[in-house]
This record gives sequence, structure tokens and C-alpha cells, in this order.
Amino acid sequence: MEIVLNDLTQTNPYPDCLEDFEKIFANACKETGRNTDLVCSVIFTTPEQIHEINRTYRKIDRSTDVISFALQDDPSNILIEEEEQELGDIFINIQAVRDQAEEYGHSQRRELDFLFCHGLLHLMGYDHMEPEDEKEMFHLQDVILDEVVTR
Repeated sequence: MEIVLNDLTQTNPYPDCLEDFEKIFANACKETGRNTDLVCSVIFTTPEQIHEINRTYRKIDRSTDVISFALQDDPSNILIEEEEQELGDIFINIQAVRDQAEEYGHSQRRELDFLFCHGLLHLMGYDHMEPEDEKEMFHLQDVILDEVVTR
């Protein structure tokens, strides 16, 4: 399991996040029955940067908190057999982390971990478009996160 961090904001907003992300990744693999031979990238962005990404790639003209781009829609359909499987990229808006932590009354650490977990589950094929899918995904998020950071 590998997480590649990139900071488009050039501010190093969360220098200690990797340990939590690794725990979340391991918990997600355990809870979803996946091997840990996975890789993903996490990219920290500003509201303006994620707005542009959202507009360009999703045709939604607004900022958002997190966007995931899965490299494969069907993880069971691996085209190239490699030692590690690249899941894709998770873009996290650092201002949304601050704003939502305050809005929801929990720490920035909890919000950052939540957004990473949410994005990771999207990379693993989970979605929340239908009520049943939302219930499953949000339950998984709680189970995965509660072992790492308090609410």
C-alpha cells in the first residue's frame, strides 16, 4: 500500500497526515476485502484549483471539497499485471477541510481523514447515488474512520 502526496497549494497544510491516511487505507482494504497492494495519490488544492478541475472534468461549475478520479472503473478488470495496482487520484480542497470542520464541530484532522476516506472509497468503486449505496458507503466510512480519529 502506497500513498503519494502532492501539494498544489505549496503551503504544506497537513504535514502529519500520512500516518492517518495509511491507517485509513489499511482499514479500508480490510473492511472491503482487498489486498493492500494498492497505490493512490492525494493532491491538496485551493478552492480555485478544485473549482477548475470540477468545471473541466465534471462539467460542474463550482468548488467542492473532494474529487476522486479512478483509473479503473472495475478494479477486477486489471489490464496490466503489476506488483501494485494504481487506484487513482484524490483531490482535497484544504479550505473546505477548515470550513467543514468548523461547520460540523469537529477537528480539521477528522474532516481531512473523512475526505480522504470518502475519496478512497470512490476509488474502490463505492458510490452514494442511490439510497442503499449511500447507506453502505457512509457506514463503511464510519467503521474505517472510528478506528483512526475521534468524532
